[in-house]
Amino acid sequence: MRRLPPLRALEAFIRVVRLGSARSAASELGLSPSALSRRISNLESFTGRKLFSRSGQTMKLTDEGRTFYDAVAPHLEALAAAVESQSENLQLLRLRLGVMPLFGTQRLFPRLNELRSVHPRLHLDIDTGPHLIDRVGDTLDAAIGLMQDPDPTLYSVQLDQNTVHAIASTQLAQELGDTPDIALLEKQTFLLHTDMPRSFDAWKAALGMERLQPSAVDHYDSGQLILEAAAQGIGIAMMHDDHLARNNDPRLARLYDVEVESPYSYWFICRPADLEARPVRIFHDWIVQAGL
Repeated sequence: MRRLPPLRALEAFIRVVRLGSARSAASELGLSPSALSRRISNLESFTGRKLFSRSGQTMKLTDEGRTFYDAVAPHLEALAAAVESQSENLQLLRLRLGVMPLFGTQRLFPRLNELRSVHPRLHLDIDTGPHLIDRVGDTLDAAIGLMQDPDPTLYSVQLDQNTVHAIASTQLAQELGDTPDIALLEKQTFLLHTDMPRSFDAWKAALGMERLQPSAVDHYDSGQLILEAAAQGIGIAMMHDDHLARNNDPRLARLYDVEVESPYSYWFICRPADLEARPVRIFHDWIVQAGL
């Protein structure tokens, strides 16, 4: 039998690559930065390859490291799946997951069959109710939420970084034209998501229209309903570029050629202790790798 690589070192390597941060990987594995570095060094000694370049506390994947990851990662997933399938404990694995409806519709559900094919025993109980993050560790094992700064006492992984856009019906977009006009905009109703209240202020600041006061600001707790309301000409929605692109609705158009960095991102959240639970770990590793 061929000599096996140091499996803990392989695990450390995979974590650093998938999380994009040695610090995050060390925290997730419960290791000190120096202990994580030693595991990586052991793997480099075993393979004879320089997997990371180091500068202070920063570790950057080398070309050799990327090639090694691409070759090894699928086999590690297959190994984990094989061990799981042969486990004596064959009951279903169940994850109570809180998800915002628009994220679920646009990003999670179209990819869930990929997860099911690798981990057929993992099943999800989906909760789209209010106050998802507040219920993590109680009625939820984990959640995917839209926020600025996660609670530092919770484990969190940022899933994206978006830009904010004003989105309107194609007819209204044509009426407003290509150049922002404060007089026209002040006659409009703006639609804000209750979880993205600062998006409108960020957009106004980017246009140099901090003093813009529209005729009304309506609040919605559903991203899908906001987009539908905008498509029906009810108002101008302040949403992410990703929301517009994934919705792929020809009735909608972006106002003006301006990109504004969003104050908000989607985050995966769970309690640090719960990350060791098999259902949470499987879903966490999949969603980070899948790049949802």
